[in-house]
Amino acid sequence: MERLLIVSNRLPITVHKRKGELHFEPSTGGLATALGSFYKSYNCLWIGWPGISLERIEGEQKDIKARLMSENCYPIFLSQQDIEGYYHGFSNRTIWPLFHYLTFYTVYREDLWQAYEQVNEAFSKAIMEVAQPDDIIWIHDYHLMLLPRLLREKFPRASIGFFLHIPFPSFEIFRLLPWRKEILEGLLGADLVGFHTYEYMRHFLASLHRLLGYEANLGQILTEERVVKADVFPLGIDYERFSTAVQEPRTKAEITKFRKRLGGRKVILSIDRLDYTKGIPQRLKAFDAFLDRNPEYKERLIFIMIVSPSRTEVGDYALLKRQIDELVGAINGKHGTIGWVPIWYLPHSLPFHSLIALYNIADIALVTPIRDGMNLVAKEYLATKRDGRGVLILSETAGAATELGEAIIINVNNEEEVVQALEKALAMPEGEQRRRNRMMQRRLQRYTARRWAEEFIDRLLYTRKLQQEIKAKELSDEARGELISQFQKSQRRLLLLDYDGTLIPFSEKPEEARPGEELIRLLQELADNPKNEVVLISGRDKDTLEKWFGGLKIGLVAEHGAWIKEKGKEWETETLRSDWKGQVRPILELWADRTPGSFIEEKDYSLVWHYRKADPELGELRARELKGNLSGLAANLDLLVLEGSKVIEVKNASIDKGRAAFRWISRKEWDFIMAIGDDRTDEDLFKALPPTAWSLKVGFSASAAKFNLASSGEVIALLKELSK
Repeated sequence: MERLLIVSNRLPITVHKRKGELHFEPSTGGLATALGSFYKSYNCLWIGWPGISLERIEGEQKDIKARLMSENCYPIFLSQQDIEGYYHGFSNRTIWPLFHYLTFYTVYREDLWQAYEQVNEAFSKAIMEVAQPDDIIWIHDYHLMLLPRLLREKFPRASIGFFLHIPFPSFEIFRLLPWRKEILEGLLGADLVGFHTYEYMRHFLASLHRLLGYEANLGQILTEERVVKADVFPLGIDYERFSTAVQEPRTKAEITKFRKRLGGRKVILSIDRLDYTKGIPQRLKAFDAFLDRNPEYKERLIFIMIVSPSRTEVGDYALLKRQIDELVGAINGKHGTIGWVPIWYLPHSLPFHSLIALYNIADIALVTPIRDGMNLVAKEYLATKRDGRGVLILSETAGAATELGEAIIINVNNEEEVVQALEKALAMPEGEQRRRNRMMQRRLQRYTARRWAEEFIDRLLYTRKLQQEIKAKELSDEARGELISQFQKSQRRLLLLDYDGTLIPFSEKPEEARPGEELIRLLQELADNPKNEVVLISGRDKDTLEKWFGGLKIGLVAEHGAWIKEKGKEWETETLRSDWKGQVRPILELWADRTPGSFIEEKDYSLVWHYRKADPELGELRARELKGNLSGLAANLDLLVLEGSKVIEVKNASIDKGRAAFRWISRKEWDFIMAIGDDRTDEDLFKALPPTAWSLKVGFSASAAKFNLASSGEVIALLKELSK
């Protein structure tokens, strides 16, 4: 069985130092809880920071490391400066607020970014010390978004997965980050990138598309190097642990103690870390409004609010705590009576059995974050409701809301809606409570934290298998050697080459993708060899090809075959109609008007609608609409609607690159034929080749070509070898 390396900011064991002595305690947090039992039952090594600065344990690192290694944990030691810049700084003052849509809390400082880079590098070096070739590396969360790329550079064949436990924001928010491209490129070092919800994945793919130009199909991202998969894995809980804990004697004793103190009152419960993403002030204001409007509930219910301290070193959190303290005091002072305080406010965490007891007795769980990656409190609450009673009120902006639709779903910023939700929850019949909760409980029982982890690993291994299948079509060193050997032995060679995307990268403006001196010289060297016949088969118009390549001793094909120029001859064409343009042009003009950044290119026998400069999502939407709109008209006029790279082209149906290439293929007994292209228009060319020919597709999408090359740069490198 492969070994699994789990990499996260914090280890599941935290090291404390009190009165000169080291203490090792279980870490709190969703990830440590979710993977706590899984990593112990799997062949795992957990790599992360033990929670204490290097300065406090000077000279004791060796002992700490030995103790942690006995628990399958490998520590990365960070200085106080590292912690301030990387953790308290960039991670929690830049990424955390920005990804939760709280841009007014976000700071953009170059020194914090540099600290983030340095610590990600430190993690990379530490992993190199222990990683083995067959290890599966699973990286977690926003603290380490550069790490996948750093590891990929050092371990090109490693299986690397990344899971983001917080929301991925919309493109309009993410684009505010000065280092946005570096973050995306870091994540693309992984083979599989996982998210809690489809919404987060969709935002990630949109940012990739808009900022780096990568397209995705069914979550598969075609990068220049390989296929990367993005997918959805909603994190679950250890359902049985929470459900059975209700029956344990310690929990029952806590339940009895709490019930005695509550005196039969209804209980509203909320449990949070101290964080401005949790919507705690909004929740308190809504509760205040509820008591104003429903005085009959005074002295009949208690709101128990547990707020665990968090990130106390960050100034915004200290201000938040003061705001909460003041709100609680004001509400208790306003509504409280002798013998009854409406809010029990506990600004500290509780032991596990006390927590389970409160979950179990709570009539309502009020879970109202402004934004939350998942929120496991909602799931834990439901797991403890063995009798099915209780009502969950859940914010629509928590990731858990996508799974727990039977809860009362609210907008945390709509105070009236929260008040109405409390009224509805308190009046809900027990039968309705059970019906809703049983449906959610069955879902949570099926999709546990363990299943979440196993599904992620399975999907990662599947993605690696998919990459290997694609890799099998990549022009390997062995195949490359065979191609060059056949070329060198042959006497009659035919080279059929596409231009845009094959010999040169795409440009936003087609006229800017002109060949450089190096490419012209390379084509001339190939053409000067009397054994070679070089043919450039392009969708470009003939005047452009003539201007750029007319002086070379090569064949030219323009407009996918509408115009043909053999070496040393004049341009010629079949008798083709172009009167159809009058019917098609107004349609393309309408789409150009509706799509800012798009434009129409007119060739002799085709019309092309370009949308490379348009908004990517709008461009793709309009392209699908346009293709559908043209289909009926094209069939009636014997036209073909081609979808290329950021273009929709309309041309005569009788014209294609394969037919044009056949003029050369059929002419003599070639002992070497090679064709290279990059998009759908080149598929006709590949299909026209004889079985012995070499066909190469630039990129990794499905193709009739026998082999793949990663980029136009690899095409040029191959042609240079052939020109020697």
